[in-house]
Amino acid sequence: MAKKYDAIVIGTGQSGPSLAARLTKEGMKTAIIERKLFGGTCVNVGCIPTKTLVASARAAYIARRAADFGVVIGGPVQVDMRRVKTRKDAVVRQSNEGVTRWLKNMPGLTVYEGHGRFEGPHAVRVNEELLQADKIFINVGTRANVPGMPGIREVPYLTNSSMMDVDFLPEHLVIVGGSYVGLEFAQMYRRFGSRVTVVEMGPRLIGREDEEVSAAIKEMLETEGVEVRLNARCMSVEKRGHRVAVKVSCDTAPDEVIGSHLLIAVGRVPNTDDLGLDRAGVKTDARGFIVVDDELRTNVPGIWALGDANGRGAFTHTSYNDYEIIAANLFDGDRRRVADRITAYALYIDPPLGRAGMTEAEVRASGRKALVGRMLMTRVGRARERGETQGFMKILVDAETKRILGAGILGIEGDEAVHSILDVMYAGAPYTVIQRAVHIHPTVAELIPTMLGDLKPLM
Repeated sequence: MAKKYDAIVIGTGQSGPSLAARLTKEGMKTAIIERKLFGGTCVNVGCIPTKTLVASARAAYIARRAADFGVVIGGPVQVDMRRVKTRKDAVVRQSNEGVTRWLKNMPGLTVYEGHGRFEGPHAVRVNEELLQADKIFINVGTRANVPGMPGIREVPYLTNSSMMDVDFLPEHLVIVGGSYVGLEFAQMYRRFGSRVTVVEMGPRLIGREDEEVSAAIKEMLETEGVEVRLNARCMSVEKRGHRVAVKVSCDTAPDEVIGSHLLIAVGRVPNTDDLGLDRAGVKTDARGFIVVDDELRTNVPGIWALGDANGRGAFTHTSYNDYEIIAANLFDGDRRRVADRITAYALYIDPPLGRAGMTEAEVRASGRKALVGRMLMTRVGRARERGETQGFMKILVDAETKRILGAGILGIEGDEAVHSILDVMYAGAPYTVIQRAVHIHPTVAELIPTMLGDLKPLM
């Protein structure tokens, strides 16, 4: 006999627990299902653990540069990877256990641990129990994509998830994929002490960014000793004893990179292939992402999709915003839409890239008249004081409306400073508002008004 609820949430990633809390607060009898790790990707194998590792790698980097700041450290800097992993695990455990306690002690909520699958548009089976509800929210996230390159099934490889179990220093880490995940691990492990080679199929790193951003990041990484191989359009892999060989060229003479360990970082795929979506009649696109409208409703009445699996965002912050959109529309009489969201994200290499709104390439493609402002980080006092002057800032403005179209800050604290621009964009205010603001000296953000005071036509 089916157990009846008012609402079912499938998945406990970023938006799931908050949605469950709101549903129960509204008096709805709610069930939430988690098949593996409470908290989802970000808490367990994504943002939190990787940024904790980035912090350890930065500590090693700064320690090696101590003499540049007049600080003397006796002997060479060493990295204890077991202690690095132990620290990361402790941070993850705190977050994971916090989410778990919150859910399991939430009044009005029943927690099921197991794999939920649809058996109809309003029925989900988990373990041996059948649950029914008029409202169902799918929040199943994504996993690492493993491409079908020749030889991949015959060699050991790592993904962003299995990298979380590494408690040793790879001698030579070969990373297939030159985008956000791959580059963060590349710099991180180079700073830990590994030899690192990044192999990218495209002509440049992080292809969605402007060419000058890609070039600057490549130079930063290569300066630290990361090796980069681009245009690797004929990749295959094979075992060479205890090592892994990655073919990077289709030329007659084989061109290959041989490493001790292989990390696959070529994007994500949604966890929708084993949900029984066909039984519910829920549509997915060609890549398996759940098709939703601007209010995150699927084609089936009473079913919504949140988080990475809906293809409308690939970040923790967009997942949480998905929850806010659904809650506002269901309970607050405040119509909110995905279209209201401005693209914003960061690449957590060091120094980081903070991105808000459109890239220059997107502005050009739009055909609108625009103004552009640029500033090298060498002009930023904070960057000079810290001895980290790599990178630049760039901002794009609509020449007619004076509204900011987009910005990128590649440099020290760029992931924080970009929010001063993002907030003005959300306010719909002209760029002159921030141009005339008086910012604190010495900071990174203080140079944003200066940059806006020297706009030039985008040619």
